[in-house]
Amino acid sequence: MQFETKFTIVVAEDLPMWQKLNVVSFLAGGVTKSEYVNTGKQYLDSEGNTYLPLCTQPIIVLKAPRNKLPTFIQRAKKDQTDVAIFIDDMFYTGFDEANRKTTELYTSDKLPLVGIAMCTDKKIVDKIFKGAKLHD
Repeated sequence: MQFETKFTIVVAEDLPMWQKLNVVSFLAGGVTKSEYVNTGKQYLDSEGNTYLPLCTQPIIVLKAPRNKLPTFIQRAKKDQTDVAIFIDDMFYTGFDEANRKTTELYTSDKLPLVGIAMCTDKKIVDKIFKGAKLHD
């Protein structure tokens, strides 16, 4: 199946694996609130048990050096594209309100970014995240 949009997450390549997984999980959850992301129907097993629906399209996970992440934010702002962000400070908070307060401490060009995610038109995503590599 072909999709007109691309759901992509870029994570700082120098993070320990547990932090990368944490960032990807939080960002995926944020982007699923986007108008571009669709979820399917509930899953059902042979016994009739139901399971939550999943995102209907693949999620691409890329990596990039931390110093490249602000460039992606600048490009997204220029294109007026909504993004989800995760900053380093969020590893040390314990709840959503505290996470939001951490971002308020920084101007957008000084955010200590460790992850960015979006879902929008494929060409826009490719342009914004140019320079990021497929995570291995």
